[in-house]
Amino acid sequence: MAHHPELAHAYFTLNGHVLMATTLSERQRELLIMRVAAVRKCGYEWAQHLFMARDVGLTDEEIGRIGYGPESPFWDDLDGALIGAVDELIIDGTLSAPAWQTLSAALDTRQILDPIFTVGTYDLLARLFNALQMEIDDDIPALMDKYDQLF
Repeated sequence: MAHHPELAHAYFTLNGHVLMATTLSERQRELLIMRVAAVRKCGYEWAQHLFMARDVGLTDEEIGRIGYGPESPFWDDLDGALIGAVDELIIDGTLSAPAWQTLSAALDTRQILDPIFTVGTYDLLARLFNALQMEIDDDIPALMDKYDQLF
């Protein structure tokens, strides 16, 4: 992004909203981002957000289920709908009527916009990371070891 400062500024402004000003809980946001990483097969994005997901309360068991998608057992209705929304937005480019119905039972219209923009923002980032063949940062294995030692 340093090669294109204007683009970086525009992207980071949007990403700043998605990370800091969203109407979603931090847990919901990370659930969406981790599912985007799984659908896009973006190891870089997955590794970067694994620690954030844990920090906002996603358990290792829940993180493991993210890869299986909305059909994975034990999701509550809203979590399953959010994960399914990722799949629909990436694969179909839209939300189905059942997805809208489930999401709108728990979220207002303004709140439904945040998952759409979160998915779009992190789908774009996953595409960038994959296109650039980004390698996982050198500090990630050390963080994994440190985390494993704590638990």
